[in-house]
Amino acid sequence: MRRSVTQRIAMKFFQQGFLPRAIDVMATQLLGSSCALCGKHHSGLLCQACRSRHLVNSRTRCRRCAIALPGAQTCCSSCAANPPSFDASFTAADYAAPTDALVQALKFRAHLPLAAEFADLLMTAVPHEAVASATVMMAAPLSAERIAQRGFNQAHEIAKPMARAWRLPLATELCVRVRNTEPQSSLPLAQRRGNMRGAFTLMRRDLIVGQHVLLVDDVMTTGETLEALAATLKRNGAARVTNLVFARTPVR
Repeated sequence: MRRSVTQRIAMKFFQQGFLPRAIDVMATQLLGSSCALCGKHHSGLLCQACRSRHLVNSRTRCRRCAIALPGAQTCCSSCAANPPSFDASFTAADYAAPTDALVQALKFRAHLPLAAEFADLLMTAVPHEAVASATVMMAAPLSAERIAQRGFNQAHEIAKPMARAWRLPLATELCVRVRNTEPQSSLPLAQRRGNMRGAFTLMRRDLIVGQHVLLVDDVMTTGETLEALAATLKRNGAARVTNLVFARTPVR
């Protein structure tokens, strides 16, 4: 069947990508998308200006815990004096205004599309060589009570697109939280380590013996939750544990 001139032109535009882009622009206009930070009209969740201003991870950080460091140091004094159970940590942003509002929107208001945005930003911040030897990924687990209350695990939502992109198995039942601890953010610094003691148990030791495990979470504050998880993994034979956290508090 012969196509009309109009049909042939339309087909050529479609093949060259003009029509899909035009449709995307029209959909954006109709749906009224806006940047989650500045509120300006934008087709995605975060505009490029806000990404560059608030989410470009250019700070010098401790290679073990990802805390921001002055100058050209590679390890903070705390990790040098008392090395943690985890071997390395990477983050996409500081947990400070306005980034903290994004984390809270995901965690407490179930803005789940933000999880994929966090995953993308975090993957950009992690050097390829840091995860090249990884064989399994897991998300920091929540207790059954917290899952029932919230309806989802924000760390798992961030980990899913990362596992797909890096073609790694995401072990959902590798480690479970057996004790519903008090939220770390609600406790004084001195009580946080004790709060996490005995909180986790390993379910699948066969998946981690001799392996490099990537441990994903949304926020790292003092690092006690990730320390407890890494210690559990190391006691059961993991060779290396690398933390991947979207946001890191600038100071302890």
